Amino acid sequence: MLVGNRVILVTGAARGIGQATAVFLAASGAQVIIHGRSEESMDETVRLIQSAEGLEPLRVAYDVRDEAGMKLAFKQIKKIFGRLDGLVNNAGIMTEGLMGMVKTTHIQEMLDVNVTSVILHMQLSSRLMLKNKQGSIVNVSSIIGTRGSEGSAAYAASKAAVIGATLSASKEWAGKGVRVNAVAPGFIETDLTAHYMENKKEKLLETIKMNRFGHVEEVASVISFLLSDMSSYITGQVIGVDGGMVI
Repeated sequence: MLVGNRVILVTGAARGIGQATAVFLAASGAQVIIHGRSEESMDETVRLIQSAEGLEPLRVAYDVRDEAGMKLAFKQIKKIFGRLDGLVNNAGIMTEGLMGMVKTTHIQEMLDVNVTSVILHMQLSSRLMLKNKQGSIVNVSSIIGTRGSEGSAAYAASKAAVIGATLSASKEWAGKGVRVNAVAPGFIETDLTAHYMENKKEKLLETIKMNRFGHVEEVASVISFLLSDMSSYITGQVIGVDGGMVI
């Protein structure tokens, strides 16, 4: 199977891309560890994994801004499995605001969730991966992080930082058996984009060459590929999943 018997942690797995990725990985043979802010928030993901006949997932619940909670989760992973083969850094938030109006609190919150937690998760994961000289990390960035977008300066900065961290980590660990890549989704229909008004969605659709919005499963399949041996010679790459979107 694509990722058979691999132990993989997916952050932000309660919904959207994270949920779809956890289900896809479980159906592909992985032992998935799903993360959410609470145990209850992951009930639907567990149900979907069971419906896909995947292995029963382990739930780890903590706020990604809580470093102590994060470290406790990794201690639990080490105690139960003794290793970690893959990490999907998916948890993230988006708050929009024009450059001259975005609040400092929103900027800091996005940096804490979208950047600091990504780096901390990579640090903790690498300690389990490097000792076995194998592992794959996939960080979820955004097309906005590669091209920018009007009204999203702070979010764009946070997702661009994810790319910088990805490229740097890939160079540090390439010779030690750990690969690090990123995906940069375009407009994917999730809860994160559900607030967009129809007129805004219509304008966005005009920028997408494939003339449709993306689905979470289409991002999940690329992430799963990057976690598998099918991508064994790929590291330090940022793969767009955007249908030819030009911002």
